[in-house]
Amino acid sequence: MQTIDTLIHAEWVVPIEPVNTTLHSHSLCIDNGKIVAILPTPDAKQQFQADNQFDLSGHAVMPGLVNAHTHAAMSLMRGLADDLPLMTWLQEHIWPTEQRWVNERFIEDGTELAIAEMVRGGTTCFNDMYFFPEVTAQSAIQCGMRAVVGLLMIDFPTAWGSGPDEYFEKGIAIHEQYRNSPLIHTTFAPHAPYTVSDQPLERVGILASELDLPVHMHIHETADEINNSIEQFGVRPLARLDQLGLLTPRLAAVHMTQLNNEEITLLAERNVSVVHCPESNLKLASGFCPVSQLQRAGVNLALGTDGAASNNDLDLLGEMRTASLLAKGVAQDATALNAHQALRMATLNGAKAVGLEQLIGSLEAGKAADLIAIDLNTLNNLPLYDVASHLVYTTARHQVTEVWVNGQHLLRKGELITVDSEKVKRQTTEWQGKIGA
Repeated sequence: MQTIDTLIHAEWVVPIEPVNTTLHSHSLCIDNGKIVAILPTPDAKQQFQADNQFDLSGHAVMPGLVNAHTHAAMSLMRGLADDLPLMTWLQEHIWPTEQRWVNERFIEDGTELAIAEMVRGGTTCFNDMYFFPEVTAQSAIQCGMRAVVGLLMIDFPTAWGSGPDEYFEKGIAIHEQYRNSPLIHTTFAPHAPYTVSDQPLERVGILASELDLPVHMHIHETADEINNSIEQFGVRPLARLDQLGLLTPRLAAVHMTQLNNEEITLLAERNVSVVHCPESNLKLASGFCPVSQLQRAGVNLALGTDGAASNNDLDLLGEMRTASLLAKGVAQDATALNAHQALRMATLNGAKAVGLEQLIGSLEAGKAADLIAIDLNTLNNLPLYDVASHLVYTTARHQVTEVWVNGQHLLRKGELITVDSEKVKRQTTEWQGKIGA
């Protein structure tokens, strides 16, 4: 028998690849942070032995969820300015609060709060865009979380830097610092077409190609963004980004609620990924991403929560359900975005959007052991005829009982292992007092 680190015996395994597959009574064999094999449980017990064995009767094991768009530290602004249109929310509430309060301590405490929430809900990787990405990276490492930290780019001065030149300098240094990290990955993160001018955007495209990095950007979020771009540049934002060389397979375009048929075809031709954030878009009344049309065109569709300041949670299981139901309603087609497709959006498609599909996003031998176990033996999941359907349409995040990232156990029987929940609560209460005052 071969000795390995961990054996996980599950009632069901949903590997994402092959598509539309659910395995019954299978085991995952894990060693040195990698999946060694996925076998029927009797075979796994015969071939492998491990000090750490988990018998997860009544549980489904699946890849950890990939939250493809977050502003993690903004969790400290959860519920601060609700029920407002996007630009009012940003200009009159969020940006002034950031100018007053954002510093390294804010990022550290806010990110730790976000990671605690995400791990508790089954997210094992998040793609972040916010200030002080080096602090976000350190917080993720301390918690054992996988993160793609955005190398922020914006035209104006912020707490993190004086302007584009300093942002590029700091961003490249962060990339070099973490280029061999097992948990931290980097992406260029220009904020949006309306906050980044042509020259920095061109430079982002050039450096992304040279350094082999993805690009993560808010695009076509509102109708006003489109109208203002036409007025200022004479073209819609996507056309401008195309002129600047940014519409490539590296690009993860976030929101995309304002798209015409020609743009959908262009996205498919250029292999651009689209990150859908349905609940944030609904809350800010930004519009509807044409998920069904994008899917039919062959565009890679990932899923994000956005920040907790505009969602107001980081619950990717809930986001899957909303995405599937909304896609059906918008398309007026009950077959749009079925359960298996929604699961793929939240896992392998998200990994592809951030350039990590060879490492995470599906349960396959050789990939990192980023996986979660969900208890389906609950009243709201009974009777159970279709595991994938229940994972999307009936499962809640409190049913996530186990989480592993790179083979490290982060959540055991619903309890956080690498995050001090009481400390996070104390920190958050302190910020609530400061910001609320």
